[in-house]
Parts: sequence; structure tokens; C-alpha cells
Amino acid sequence: MRSTIPSEGAPSDRLQAGLRVTFPAMTSGLVAGLSAWQVAGIGAAGFAGATLAAVSGFGGAAVLLPVLVAAFGPRLAVPILTVAQLIGNGSRVWFNRRQLDYRVVGWFALGGVPAAVLGSMLFARAPLHALTRLIGAFLVLIVAWRRLRPQLHWRPSLQAFAGIGAVSSLLSALVGSVGPLMAPLFLAYGLVKGAYIGTEACATVVMHVTKLIVYRQASVLSDTAIAAGLALGPVMIAGSWVGKRIVDRIPEHVFVLIIETTMVVAGLLFLIRG
Repeated sequence: MRSTIPSEGAPSDRLQAGLRVTFPAMTSGLVAGLSAWQVAGIGAAGFAGATLAAVSGFGGAAVLLPVLVAAFGPRLAVPILTVAQLIGNGSRVWFNRRQLDYRVVGWFALGGVPAAVLGSMLFARAPLHALTRLIGAFLVLIVAWRRLRPQLHWRPSLQAFAGIGAVSSLLSALVGSVGPLMAPLFLAYGLVKGAYIGTEACATVVMHVTKLIVYRQASVLSDTAIAAGLALGPVMIAGSWVGKRIVDRIPEHVFVLIIETTMVVAGLLFLIRG
């Protein structure tokens, strides 16, 4: 997969080509640009990310993000990632629907929806080089966060989720995913197991839907980006399903170390090259 960040006008044509390789019936009139190897690499990244999420509970989207940025540039990568995440989070909401804490979701949405609108508008207007460097910094910081694993001694109040939603949604609109930052706060509130998984996923769905509406209005979310995100959905679901079986054959710390090293290298490249 080429590591060169494409120009602002190129990603749409290249994405169309990648879709044509994998889904010719959906994209019969689109122009060739991505190779089959590139499409396979994106699928493999989605699978690896889903596997990591199955092991650690979060971080899957951050694994897929640098591959999408390298192939399509940040302007198209973040919307594609958002569509794919919407599928994964929506499925977790359904599976845990009886354990959702709707009060937390409501307060999160109160701050999250307007912040997601603001962040999405900023994303649509930000220079490509600035977005690329911001994503690079995000990837490096996520690995640092995972390694430091700060222990929260503060229990958020219900009303605090309005602020948590605002900060999370603003960052998510700019860099695509903030699951590793949100998870400790939901856990510190006292949500466990299905209640944690379903409630955090439901809050994330609200955030992603808002982002996608604004992306669409700002002409950032193209039909081909939607198709690419939908195409990645089954790959990520499959990765989640087989993740445990793969991890059983590879020491967990080795697998996570490989993924984290890849994220740091990609993040540093984005920071340096912009």
C-alpha cells in the first residue's frame, strides 16, 4: 500500500477504484485507481483492528485509521471510518439493549450533539496537512494512554457526561475515534459488562450519526465513502467474532505490542510528513 498522502482531489477517485475491485455490482461506473493489494490491506487492517478491540475492549478504529489515511487522505478516511464504526457500535447496542443506561446516553448527547456539529464543521474546513498531523499526534497519544492506563479515582456524576460528551464528540469529529479516552470514564461511573458495552456504544452511535449528517451536508461524506464504510462493516464484525480464537494462538501481549508499534510508526510518519 502506498504511503503517500494523496492530494485533496484524488481520494474519491481512488476509493471508487478500490470498491470496484471488491464490489463491482455496486460501483460498475467508477474509475480504477486502487489495486487489489491495497483493498486487501485495508480489509486486513479492519480485521486486525476488530481483533484488538475484542482483546482489549477498544482501539480497533485507531488501528484502521492510519491505513485509511495513507490510502485516501484524512478528508475521506475519517468519514469512512465513522460509517464502519456506526455499524459496529450499532450491533453492540442491539446485543445489550436490555442493559442500557439511557440517562447516561441522554446527558452525553446533550453536550455531544452540538460539539459533534462544531467539530464536523471544523473538519470539513481544516487544511489537509493540519488534519494529517492531528491524526498522527492522536495515534501516538492513544498508545501512550494505553501504556500509562491512568487509574481514575473520580467518579463522574450523571450530569458530568454532558461535558464528557462535548469533549469526546469534538475530538471524534476531527480524528475519527476516541474510544480509548471514553472507556475509563464510563467504567468509573460504575457501568460494567453489558451495561458498559451497550451504553458506551449507544452514546457513540449518537455521536457518529450527528457527525455523518454534518459531513454529508458539508459534502465530505460521498456516496462512495458510505459504500466503503458499509463494505468494511462485515470485515470488522468477522474480526470481532474470530478475535478470541486468534488471540488464543498468539500471546496477547505480543499481539498488542505489534499493533501498538504499527500505530506509533504511522503516527510519527503523519506528524513528520503531514
